[in-house]
Amino acid sequence: MISLIALGAAVFIWITYVPSSIPWLEKAGLADLLGIEAAEGEESAGRGGFGRGGPTRVVVAEVTEGRIGDRIEAIGDGQAVRSVTLRSEVAGQVVDVIRAENGAVEADDVILQLDGEAERIALERARILLANAEYDATRIERLDGTGAVTEVRLREARLALRTAELAAEQAEYDLAQRTITAPISGWLGVIDLAVGDRVSPQDVIATITDRSELLIDFRIPERAIGMVTQGTPIEVRALGIPDFEIEGEITAVDNVVDRTSRTLRVQGRIDNSDDRLRAGMAFSVTMTFPGETLLSVDPLSVQWSSEGSFVWTVRDDKAVKAAVIIRQRNSDSVVVETEELEVGDSVVIEGVQNLRPGAEVSVATDRNMGAAETAQTERARL
Repeated sequence: MISLIALGAAVFIWITYVPSSIPWLEKAGLADLLGIEAAEGEESAGRGGFGRGGPTRVVVAEVTEGRIGDRIEAIGDGQAVRSVTLRSEVAGQVVDVIRAENGAVEADDVILQLDGEAERIALERARILLANAEYDATRIERLDGTGAVTEVRLREARLALRTAELAAEQAEYDLAQRTITAPISGWLGVIDLAVGDRVSPQDVIATITDRSELLIDFRIPERAIGMVTQGTPIEVRALGIPDFEIEGEITAVDNVVDRTSRTLRVQGRIDNSDDRLRAGMAFSVTMTFPGETLLSVDPLSVQWSSEGSFVWTVRDDKAVKAAVIIRQRNSDSVVVETEELEVGDSVVIEGVQNLRPGAEVSVATDRNMGAAETAQTERARL
């Protein structure tokens, strides 16, 4: 007797609280045997069976449009929007090293000074020869009108003057090579030179970077080639800085797919006016592309049974079971595919545990009110 009572209590609880029990009993032919009437069109269906009357208080949410988003994530390397490596074109001894304040330099600022005494002497000699050539050329041109000089002599004087001018320009250029200046404005890197060190041609002196903006190099799979163009927005996250995210855009797309990895090189650009980022850092790049337009429902409305996922919708104050296929889960919505719902329909998000197909429902206008009434109903039933 105790076993039979326990079994009967278990069946009662199962029929009362499991929405899928009634259809199962009907298919098995046990509903009539147990005296359970079909839910559709009966007053007893309001609370799920066994004679509990009155509509079920529920809270609903509206069905809206949703898109399946194609999301691509990649890891990229950052580089300065402009970067220049300073090198010496001539050999010489370092006589002065300028240390930029806070590492920032402007274009044409002096970075390194080499010994240029020999070049200054050569420039002075060239200027003396130029002055002498100018004097000779002026004197001969004055005599040209008197017939005292020949055409050949006049041409020789002009040629000597031009030669002296070029020699002076060359001497000025050689002297300028002894001073190394910044070609761009930016941040100066570490200089591993001191006064007295000797520099050879093509020796690296330092690197100047303009990191007011950073370029992010990364690769995307070939399936996304048709979706990426210049101006496509990207979300960038610095792997070395927690909770740092910034938006940018695609500035360049390569034209050749790598045969080994089947990926395409893409370059994006982000702002770095606050100077928090550095060239060479690793970044996570995310791109989201809108896809197919379907229906979107509240995550709380989605239920499961042996037949798959479904939602409860309210039509003519009755609960109707609508089968759905989940296509994508988001943090605040679920994108579903179904032919039984339309945009603007109402789906139940609270009170689903008391529903049966065809059960009478009363929609609560306030979500908190609906939750309180649902909890009160559950306590009364227990």
